[in-house]
Parts: sequence; structure tokens; C-alpha cells
Amino acid sequence: MIKLQVIGNLGKDAVVNDVNGRKVINFSVAHTERYKDAQGAQKERTVWVECAYWTDRTAIAPYLKKGTQVYAEGQPDVRTYTTQDGRQGASLSLRIANIQLLGSKSEGGASGGNNAGGTAYASNAATMDSMTDAGAEQPTDDLPF
Repeated sequence: MIKLQVIGNLGKDAVVNDVNGRKVINFSVAHTERYKDAQGAQKERTVWVECAYWTDRTAIAPYLKKGTQVYAEGQPDVRTYTTQDGRQGASLSLRIANIQLLGSKSEGGASGGNNAGGTAYASNAATMDSMTDAGAEQPTDDLPF
């Protein structure tokens, strides 16, 4: 089995479709990599992943809005095609097995979220840092016993 993990932002709002009596949530995720080329110029490369989440639990769909940051994992599929003008192309799609909301651009990525199973989690290390800096008493020695 091949597994692909992607962290990125949704390119558009998710759409729930009904295919042969089964529910599927379709959305696209963009991951942008920033790097410097050999001349030191800042460059960007964006990879788009078309996602299909086959599930009866579509309650997460309203939270999958354009710009929301997500973690998604599943089985990848690469499809090649030829455009009308004769150029070769490829698309990357992902059959989602697990998805977690990480935040949104409008919130600065500072919000928590729910994974597809509905379990709450903290997604922001800054939240943990602020709890530690708030004057929490530290033990005097390193041993917890």
C-alpha cells in the first residue's frame, strides 16, 4: 500500500456528492513550497491535490471552506492526460482515509479543529507555549516522582 500525506490549504469549498447511494466529499488542497534557486532568488512551487473522501459522515463538509488548512492522508493516484493543444499533463488525486482540520487563513492557523472521527485536538504549538508562559509552576527537579 502507498500512503500520501499532505498539509495545505483548500482551494475552494468542499462539495458533497451522492454517487450510487454513497456520499463523497470532494475538495482540492494546495501545498506551496518556497525555496531559493541557485542564484538566490526566492521561488514558489504549488502542487494541487484533488481529494475524494468517501464517507457517510459528511458533518465535516461545512468546515472545509476555501483557505482552511488541513492535514489529509490516503491512497494517491496519478493520472496522465493530453490537453486539446496536444500537451501532456498529469493530475494527482487522493482517496482520503483520514482528515484533520488545522485552521484557516482568516484565523491565522491558530484554531483547533476536529478530525473526521470527531475527536478534539490541539493543533497549535503557540497555545501550548502560552499555557507554559502563563506562570505555571515548574517542578524544582527533573524527576516526576
